[in-house]
Amino acid sequence: MAANKKLLVLPGDGIGPEVMREVRRVIDWMDRRRHVAFDITEDLVGGAAIDARGTPIADATIARALEADAVLFGAVGGAKWDSLGFDKRPELAILRLRKELGLFANLRPATVLDPLVDASTLKPEVVRGLDIMIVREATGGIYFGDPRGIEILPDGTKKGINTEVYTTPEIERVARVAFELARKRQRRVCSVEKANVMESGLLWRQTVQALHDAEYADVELAHMYADNCAMQLVRNPRQFDVILTGNLFGDLLSDLASMLTGSLGMLPSATLGLADASGRRHALYEPIHGSAPDIAGKGVANPLAQMLSFAMLLRYSFDMEEDAKLIERACVNVLANGLRTADVMAPGCAKVGTQVMGEAVLRELDKLAA
Repeated sequence: MAANKKLLVLPGDGIGPEVMREVRRVIDWMDRRRHVAFDITEDLVGGAAIDARGTPIADATIARALEADAVLFGAVGGAKWDSLGFDKRPELAILRLRKELGLFANLRPATVLDPLVDASTLKPEVVRGLDIMIVREATGGIYFGDPRGIEILPDGTKKGINTEVYTTPEIERVARVAFELARKRQRRVCSVEKANVMESGLLWRQTVQALHDAEYADVELAHMYADNCAMQLVRNPRQFDVILTGNLFGDLLSDLASMLTGSLGMLPSATLGLADASGRRHALYEPIHGSAPDIAGKGVANPLAQMLSFAMLLRYSFDMEEDAKLIERACVNVLANGLRTADVMAPGCAKVGTQVMGEAVLRELDKLAA
């Protein structure tokens, strides 16, 4: 049996525990059928942690994350906690994890699977075969820059302040991730910013270009303003291979790109830190859908994005490419066989819930591993 791999599982709120439950069944399957053992610790995060411990994420949970080989995250938040102050919101859990673990490169694939071509609101000929990787810087930019806050001016009016800040090393390290990924794909990177109106954008463009010229001349590099990129994603998304961008624009563009695929319920993500001398790096994997409190507890959530996030975990944290592809293929086969959760429902398909979809994936895994 393979050596144990330490995972911290953080199901979170809303549909998080429901979809994570199906991934735990896949992990159990791998133990039985693939002889891969995982040493799993589960903990509270988000609203669940606020209710139990008074904080979105406890120091002890951060310590467990630092000890783990990878973190598998569900979703956090919901109306129950919307009235809390900004320093108590469930979403602060993911921000703190990124900061404490040094998770600076967020990888968000936007892939249109063949069985779901018609799920997109765009024409099939526009999205068929779409395979984009968005690399978003995750620990800098306007979400973390200082000064920030709300000031009361002498006349009694208020002023909200957020600061967009990037340094050369921050830009270089995330750009390296994008270039390295591109070398394994189509060797094309489009770097996105607003260099025409923002000094931080100009520095971004200059730094990415200089790194490309010095180390990655074998990769085709293009630059694009963020507003144009948003337009091009809708007009002709297949022109992109790897999109490299900062925190704010990456947040917006990755959500836009996700809807090209038809459903947030289908898309995974990974957030990676720097590799140490042994090649080990901290990493967190999560679906990009939210906690969906409106359907929580109803057993109808789509578990595939969480499963595909686990596949990314196998690929990027443990170099288990064959196992990652096995899970991805099982998910595609289930969809091709006509099973759908409500978010990707199509005429002629059978609507199923979370558990039935999970069971169908397990059956496909059995077939593929036979």
